Amino acid sequence: MSQEPNTQWTFLTNHAHVLLCLATAPHMRMRDIAQKVGITERAVQKIIADLETEGFIEIKKEGRCNVYTAHMQKHLRHPIESHSYVADLLKLVAAWEEDT
Repeated sequence: MSQEPNTQWTFLTNHAHVLLCLATAPHMRMRDIAQKVGITERAVQKIIADLETEGFIEIKKEGRCNVYTAHMQKHLRHPIESHSYVADLLKLVAAWEEDT
């Protein structure tokens, strides 16, 4: 008997997904992030607040819009990956180039 694979889980958290969105598109709106990640705008707001509080991102106001800067040299949080940086995650997942 063959079972359908469970497609509800992923290897990365919603925090990682939001961080990837912000790092690759610093002007992205919360509504667009929510749609891309598959979560609510309220969840995106909470995650962005977490990322800012912990020093993973900086938020600057440009007119009525927010612009996000990811801190590439910040260590990842979990003990298993704490030897790695945000830049390492971005390179792995988003084909990020540090020069940009």
